[in-house]
Amino acid sequence: MTTIAEKPTADGTADRVRQLREAKDDSVSRAEGWRRRGPLLPALIFMIVVTQIPFLFTLYYSTQSWNLVRPGSQAFVGLQNYVDVFQDSQFREVAVNTVILIVGTVIISVVLGLLLALLLDRAFLGRGIVRTLLITPFLVTPVAGALLWKTTMFDPVFGIVNFVLSPFGVGQVDWVSKFPLAAVMVNLIWQWTPFMMLLILAGLQSMPRDILEAARVDGAKPIAMFRELTLPHLRRFIELGAVLAAIYLINTFDAIYMMTQGGPGTASANLPFYIYQRAFLGFDIGQAAAMGVIVVIATIVVATLALRLIFKSFTGNEEAA
Repeated sequence: MTTIAEKPTADGTADRVRQLREAKDDSVSRAEGWRRRGPLLPALIFMIVVTQIPFLFTLYYSTQSWNLVRPGSQAFVGLQNYVDVFQDSQFREVAVNTVILIVGTVIISVVLGLLLALLLDRAFLGRGIVRTLLITPFLVTPVAGALLWKTTMFDPVFGIVNFVLSPFGVGQVDWVSKFPLAAVMVNLIWQWTPFMMLLILAGLQSMPRDILEAARVDGAKPIAMFRELTLPHLRRFIELGAVLAAIYLINTFDAIYMMTQGGPGTASANLPFYIYQRAFLGFDIGQAAAMGVIVVIATIVVATLALRLIFKSFTGNEEAA
């Protein structure tokens, strides 16, 4: 009877000791976690102050009817600004311009970057100099690059583009006025192709050479090797470069401001520039804030989906390896 009575007591003591040890380990792990996260708290607080508090003010302003040229006109209108934004035909036109600008720039930059990366992946005399020259456009500030293309390349009288095309019968074409959106895209492609080239070149140099040698020994043609081996290996790098470029390009403002001012009309305006026009030229704070909120939400949704696909691609390849 004594043994039977003492057994639960022993088991209960062991469970109690185990619970105390787990609680102690948990408190230590929590303290260690806070010790590691502590140095990051100032940066987190700074980010919240700089980004989230202004966004809350933007949400507030988006529910107000407020025009700065009419003092005392501020009034609460709820979601009416959002309704007006979606009914604005110019906003839809500018949204289409933004999509064309981003998709066209990213696709052409990726193709050109891939071709240049394949070229630089081969050994030839002066490869280091060529690589440095090709990287240079990405190091030029956007404002300087936009002025360079507007005044030096696309000038109708003294521009280099017309000079090069003059033997083919091209006269003094004002490229910026006739093709404003395409002119801005050319400038952005010139700036973003080096970034794509570097990213894809890193992918090429990380590819195992023994696989290519084995395929070459088996008699595979260069085109088949590129299609079946090289391109699948570069898919992660191309997707990552495309997403990063798209996230940055959606905020393009300086190139449009310096080259076309969004004109003629809104032919070359994108969403950030149109928001700037509505806020600082039209002084309509309410609708500009509503547009900003819509753009931020759309950007977050698209970027989140794209980044999830990329992370899944990287994780899947690592597990397969």
